[in-house]
Amino acid sequence: MKQRLVTGVLAGALFLGLMILGGHFYAALIIVMASIAMFEFSRMNHLSWKNPLHIAALIGMLALVIPFEWYGLNWLADTTIIWLLMFILLALTVLTKNQITIDEVALTFLGTVYLGIGFAAMIDVRLMEEHALWWSFIAFCSIWASDIGAYFFGRAFGKRKLWPLISPNKTIEGAIGGVISSIIVAIVFAIIAPNIMELWHAVLLGLVAAVAGQLGDLMQSAYKRVRGIKDMGNLLPGHGGIIDRTDSWIIVFPILVLTQLIPV
Repeated sequence: MKQRLVTGVLAGALFLGLMILGGHFYAALIIVMASIAMFEFSRMNHLSWKNPLHIAALIGMLALVIPFEWYGLNWLADTTIIWLLMFILLALTVLTKNQITIDEVALTFLGTVYLGIGFAAMIDVRLMEEHALWWSFIAFCSIWASDIGAYFFGRAFGKRKLWPLISPNKTIEGAIGGVISSIIVAIVFAIIAPNIMELWHAVLLGLVAAVAGQLGDLMQSAYKRVRGIKDMGNLLPGHGGIIDRTDSWIIVFPILVLTQLIPV
């Protein structure tokens, strides 16, 4: 427990510090986190770092995450990057005479888009022209409020299991508590800065962040259960790997951007 607390405080302080600094510092942090996450995903699927699938996936993921336009470089659209990645991965099945299988390609492609779009959205929000830090904070605080609320509501009132075959400790009461907590935090942000966000907008953002975040957590729980593992990695003692700590983030941020609840 002590190790988990110390790791959480140190990692959280580093993350928040670089997020506040923003710019190249925050972008570099997210790019490093995304790269480690790609290694974790490949390892979970029994791909070594030397495997052509992993190399192609890592390059494709970086092409999605790195904000080339922010560095003054012209680059391909995300849809083009995704199609080229698909083409290269499928071509590997032919070039290796099916030693690389279509099933492996499908999993790798899924992971690359999942991680690439997820981490890229975090950078996109922080690099917004107006109120970038504020929007980043409300998104993260809504996610964290959902996690904390779900934990404490579940401990205090949890009786009915939410999805026992996927995550046996989660309860319906905890999930509801997480949603309520997230909405309350988002409303506080709206009250503090009414010129940026209206109350109805805050309620909707908090609701979407909580539901999407909990679903993102369950998605990883389902995948790890299939693979028979507890954590995706051991980079953060007591917390697991990067994906274990960001499974909510990489679902919430793209949804908030796609729905324009965060007006990137």
